[in-house]
Amino acid sequence: MFEFKKTTHNQKRKMFVRVCVAGVLAILCFGVLAGRLWHLQVVRYEGLAARADQNRIAVVPIPPRRGEITDRNGVILARNYRDYTLSVVPANVEADMKTMLDSLGELVYLSPTDRRRFTQQMNQTGRYTPILLRNNLNDTEASWFAAHAYKFPGVELSARWVREYPQGESAAHVLGYVGRISEKDLEELEKAGKLGNYRGSNTIGRKGIEKTWEETLHGRTGVEEVEVTASGRPVRTLSRVDPVPGSNLVLSIDIELQKVAEKQFEGRRGALVAIEPATGDVLAFVSAPSFDPNLFIDGIDVENWRKLNESPDHPLINRPLYGTYPIGSTYKPFVGLAALELGKRSATQRIPDPGYFEFGGQRFRNAGGAAYGPTDMHRAIVVSSDTYFFSLGPEIGVNALHDFSKQFGFGQITGIDLEGERRGVLPSTEWKRQAYKKPAQQRWYAGETVSVTVGQGYNSFTLLQLAQATAVLANDGAYMQPHLVSLVSSPQSGKTIRTVTQPSYTIPLKQENLAVIRNAMADVIRKGTGRRAFAGATYQAAGKTGTAQVYSLKGAKYSADVQERLRDHALFMAYAPVENPQVAVALIVENGGWGATVAAPVARKVFDYWLSPERLASERYPGIPVEPPLEHSPGSEEEGASGESMDAILRPEDMPDVPQHSDPADIEVTTPPDTPAAPIRLQDVR
Repeated sequence: MFEFKKTTHNQKRKMFVRVCVAGVLAILCFGVLAGRLWHLQVVRYEGLAARADQNRIAVVPIPPRRGEITDRNGVILARNYRDYTLSVVPANVEADMKTMLDSLGELVYLSPTDRRRFTQQMNQTGRYTPILLRNNLNDTEASWFAAHAYKFPGVELSARWVREYPQGESAAHVLGYVGRISEKDLEELEKAGKLGNYRGSNTIGRKGIEKTWEETLHGRTGVEEVEVTASGRPVRTLSRVDPVPGSNLVLSIDIELQKVAEKQFEGRRGALVAIEPATGDVLAFVSAPSFDPNLFIDGIDVENWRKLNESPDHPLINRPLYGTYPIGSTYKPFVGLAALELGKRSATQRIPDPGYFEFGGQRFRNAGGAAYGPTDMHRAIVVSSDTYFFSLGPEIGVNALHDFSKQFGFGQITGIDLEGERRGVLPSTEWKRQAYKKPAQQRWYAGETVSVTVGQGYNSFTLLQLAQATAVLANDGAYMQPHLVSLVSSPQSGKTIRTVTQPSYTIPLKQENLAVIRNAMADVIRKGTGRRAFAGATYQAAGKTGTAQVYSLKGAKYSADVQERLRDHALFMAYAPVENPQVAVALIVENGGWGATVAAPVARKVFDYWLSPERLASERYPGIPVEPPLEHSPGSEEEGASGESMDAILRPEDMPDVPQHSDPADIEVTTPPDTPAAPIRLQDVR
């Protein structure tokens, strides 16, 4: 009995000890748990709360609407429209990429072009960069994919603004285009501190106005804080900062004039620039052939890129801006004005023109061997006498001609609002020292100045420079910076700012000297080399034809049998009307032949449209004075004006001998001063 009670007592004691130990352990556990809870809720509250907010709040960038671009009359040149797109983040795709595309293709149509473009871009970008797969989804396709989106991790449906160029190839080199933002673009944006403003955007200006005015057109990105579920589905919007749309641009271009000019270059290669002298507004800017900028918006495919890039006509080159050419006889009015302004020769001084100019033991001949007899400056410009201008070279000197011509923009950056402008070459002794390394090549020979005065030799200018120089000449020497964007309009404030309002500078020119050159240029149109192209015009233009040799015939006779791409370039520069210039034009038809028969008729079409009463009556752009058309009074043809000068650039030793013409004994003429003989070195630089 005693043993039983003792055993029961021991069992109760052991149970009590166990309960106490368990209780202590429970209290310790609850103490640790309470301490941990206190640590998380009190000590680390702020940090964990912020992390929790980040997990449930998504910061979504809102890309701004890109500014629109219109011509001077409000015609849309670049606009935006809403579009549904499918994009893929390769790193988030769980299945094989080809398998995923095949499955997705059963749900949403994917063209071979879509697949090819996607594959090309996937090989060029990172795994975490969204890549466009398909655009232009309609509402049905978008809703159908949204219902099955869970089957395609890594594929995202989104709405975006898409750029569109409704005029197609017209003015493509002016507008340029936008393209997808690349890894290189992201690096450059980050260096410039602008990356934050491109969150959510997938395109950026690549060429033309789209690139030059990118910051103005892009706008400012907005942001939206959205509460989302663990799966990423948005629940509600917590805050929002609206994006600021980009400013709209009004170009000085008249798209109808642009199309008129472009039509003249169908099947041809060349360039044309038309400028309003009083304002610097670029009215037309043609580079032929052209291209469709819409091809580049979502990334051009390989086939179209190959067609453009490998074309022998080089449609992607901006010819007025980047192409440099010897401008031939169109340079002569400026050389003549330099001689007058520098006091090297008077307008009435006559020079014997036996068909050649002899200098340093060599003969520089007129094109076709034409001989004009005693010639003053007026007649020399009208008939395009090479001999007269050859003789001006040693008198003016290359450095003096360089300093005078640069004021008109030759060999200079004009400042137009497009990237990629080339300076060209306006030769001088200093330029040659910088351009060549060998001492023998650095020396300037007096004979080289002879070819420079007829727009050949080392001269190499852009068509934009020739058009700008013509506009400055028509504007009494006032240099208005040429520009394509005339007005910038803010959609928020409604304010409109004009980009160019005052001349950059004014060249001090004597009116009597300007009158000599202008009258001669007007007679080029009335009875000189440009008379046939402008026969019957209701306005009076002033201009100069030009022909620049591309290939040395080495004394052979020029004929139509010469290979097309070796034929001469045809050039023309002019402004109209003479009394109150409204438009200045310069153009080149590559390998077109004669400037008088090929280039001048193109300018006539441009002038006819721009000065037509119908267009003047419908003009909606402010600040353009309207002038009534002038009656055309036919005049007698200038003797010897039946042919355009070729501005020969052949080496003298390669030229055929031509019988010398003696000057009429009964006519008093002035002979250029003798110049010491010097080695003659002519080089055609293109």
